[in-house]
Amino acid sequence: MTLHAAVTGTEPEWIKSSYSTSDGPDCVEVATAPAHILVRDSKNPDGPRLALAPAAWAHFLPYASAR
Repeated sequence: MTLHAAVTGTEPEWIKSSYSTSDGPDCVEVATAPAHILVRDSKNPDGPRLALAPAAWAHFLPYASAR
């Protein structure tokens, strides 16, 4: 997965998982920040967010994309 989003103003641009559909279930959203990859629950956009170092995100992706 490659992220092309960027922080616009003070709020990051969130990208919803391609596995989320209008028929459900919602999933996760990710965004890039200057020093982190941000992850949040798409059903709770004002809720908690994870902030991962780029190296941690890169290490996690193979597990997330394995099906």
